[in-house]
Amino acid sequence: MPKRTVPLTDIQVRNIKPQQKEIKLFDGGGLFLLVTPAGGKLWRLKYRFDGKDKKLSFGAYPEISLLAARQKRDEARA
Repeated sequence: MPKRTVPLTDIQVRNIKPQQKEIKLFDGGGLFLLVTPAGGKLWRLKYRFDGKDKKLSFGAYPEISLLAARQKRDEARA
C-alpha cells in the first residue's frame, strides 16, 4: 500500500525557507516542490515510464502557483 501524502497548502509553499540541502515537499500524485539551497522553488512531477523513473519540470513557484501545478500534473497524467 502506498504511503498517504497530505496535500500542500499555499501557506506552506510560501513560507518554506531554503536549507543546506535540497528539500522535496510532496503534494500527491507524484507532484513535488523542490526547494534549492539558493532559494529556488521548482515544481516537478515524478513518474515511471517503461520501468524507469522520470521527472517532468513545470516551472518556478511564484510564476506557477500550487493550483496551476496541480492542473499541469493532471494534464500530464491524462
